[in-house]
Amino acid sequence: MRRGEDSGGGEIMDYMDNIRNKLALLPDLPGCYLMKNEEGTIIYVGKAKVLKNRVRSYFTGSHNGKTQRLVANIVDFEYIVTASNMEALILECNLIKKHMPRYNVLLKDDKTFPYIKITNEAHPRLEVTRRVLKDKAKYFGPYPNAYAAQQTKKLLDRMYPLRKCGVMPKEVCLYYHMGQCLAPCEKEVPKSSYDEIIQSISGFLGGGHEAVKKDLQKKMQEAAEELYFERAKELRDQIIHIDALMEKQKINTPDTRDRDVFGYAVDKGWMCVQILYMRQGKMIQRHSSAFPFYGDAYSDFMSYVTQYYSDNPALPQEILLPDPLREGGIAAKPAAGELAVLAAEELKAGPEEPETAQETAEREAATEAAAAAGVVDAAGGAAILQEWLGIKVLVPQRGLKKQMVGMACENGRVALDEKFRLIERDEERTSGAAVSLGQSLGLANLSRIEAFDNSNIQGTNPVSAMVVFIDGKPARKEYRKYKVRTVIGADDYGTMREVIRRRYERVLKENLPLPDLIVVDGGKGQISSAIDILENELGLFIPVCGLVKDDKHKTAQLLVGDPPEPVALARDSQEFYLLQRIQDEVHRFAITFHREQRGKSMVTSKLDAIPGIGDKRRKLLLKHFGSLKKIKEAAVEDFRPLSIGDKLAGQILDALRDEEPSVD
Repeated sequence: MRRGEDSGGGEIMDYMDNIRNKLALLPDLPGCYLMKNEEGTIIYVGKAKVLKNRVRSYFTGSHNGKTQRLVANIVDFEYIVTASNMEALILECNLIKKHMPRYNVLLKDDKTFPYIKITNEAHPRLEVTRRVLKDKAKYFGPYPNAYAAQQTKKLLDRMYPLRKCGVMPKEVCLYYHMGQCLAPCEKEVPKSSYDEIIQSISGFLGGGHEAVKKDLQKKMQEAAEELYFERAKELRDQIIHIDALMEKQKINTPDTRDRDVFGYAVDKGWMCVQILYMRQGKMIQRHSSAFPFYGDAYSDFMSYVTQYYSDNPALPQEILLPDPLREGGIAAKPAAGELAVLAAEELKAGPEEPETAQETAEREAATEAAAAAGVVDAAGGAAILQEWLGIKVLVPQRGLKKQMVGMACENGRVALDEKFRLIERDEERTSGAAVSLGQSLGLANLSRIEAFDNSNIQGTNPVSAMVVFIDGKPARKEYRKYKVRTVIGADDYGTMREVIRRRYERVLKENLPLPDLIVVDGGKGQISSAIDILENELGLFIPVCGLVKDDKHKTAQLLVGDPPEPVALARDSQEFYLLQRIQDEVHRFAITFHREQRGKSMVTSKLDAIPGIGDKRRKLLLKHFGSLKKIKEAAVEDFRPLSIGDKLAGQILDALRDEEPSVD
């Protein structure tokens, strides 16, 4: 019996009494709580500064739609008391990773970005990696994309002679002769040399590229004066590469610190978290994650941040977080160019002014109100993160840093607006287009469309395929493939009659849903064949339309009725786009199936032509070797595990190899 499905309300009272009893015993201590559904599955994990206040808030007062959905599925809960808020933060992160609760914010694996790594080996080398491990290596990044990371590594490989090979070779390679490797495979390289190179690379990636550039310019000038023009050209190219890499980083801050700037926005039950990556004072990347959330917005946001930094040693020097009590997660967005102006103004203005007494009182009052409601306050969350990560975590209240957080928050709002607009546009292009198409065809309802296409090459391996679109969207689980059984040769009308008969005989027999419209690939002949089978054999009166293609094999015209008449649709209308998508999809599906059958047929015919090979042995050979090519490449003794003697094995190999063209 499911929750709420009892005869006298006894089961509901049981679980409500259980929850009330547990709520009365909740302690005034920090910890984590685990919400469970009727199957005992953990569906939500949260943390609280005061367990009593936070857990009770779920079962009292009103909630938004998303939180109501979560609460409606809670029939029990557990809690774990911790010694501090920091322990609660870490425990929550570990519990979420372990149980993957349905209603929690869960980080996806695609959040990883490329880093440049200097390996911790006797002979270190440079790598581009997306996995940041606690292996005592040095990591630099993240980079906007793999191309940017690879280009930077390529430049560093030219400038610094660390080894390039994954496995140490037995003799020197081309890199040594090009001056890009110290040849540790043959020569003893002192640790001091590696330390000097690593220090130079770290300085370059840590913002010291201007000093490196000046040094290269000096060396280039010296080489030119000594008439070493090839060397001067190499140095010039390196300077050009440095300029190309650095000139894309437009948004600057006054210092050269590495920062991760977080912002978030919420709307319609969705949250969007934005991370601005500032490296050496320059913004190099913006990362966006959008997902539904069910708990308190800021608590779930902090849960995201905690998961993001768990087991990740590649930390920035500083993290900036938004303050929802002052900004509501949203702040005015400065334009990209304004940040440079703000930075200059901040340098002139000096340090930020302290809060006024009134501002301090307002902030503390808001914080107390949030704590009373059981919500994590921004300053408290930042302090916990700072203690856990060992780096500075700030909730800026004014100045450039606040503007940067505001920029991240505004980007989150824009991303959510864009998401909802795309959903609306998708609705217009799918269900909206289906409704409009139905009106154009005079149909009261057009929800389910089934489309057919035939495929063969000069009559060989004839097949057909059907795709289903529901409310303008493909329903791939309902796609069907058909091997044509009764038609010989390239008879498109006969193939259509067979497939329509087979499909709708089964629909009637199994009481499957009937389509509102059937679409066939072709003109009057295909439409007439389909209508004849439907009406005269099966007694079904379903509208049938045909899609005619032009000489470029593109959707050109819609025909409907008996006799078929063209329907005027604007080429740039959503209805026409929907028909194009349907025709392209069914054609793709039919062609793919035909290629599969043709490939199987070719293998079957070649093996079946060999005396002594039947259906059983053919399947055994293909399963063992994997393909016809692998069978051809096998030796006689490779057939023995299949209980095929040397004589028959030789015949198989001779027959297959005789089919190969001779070489004169």
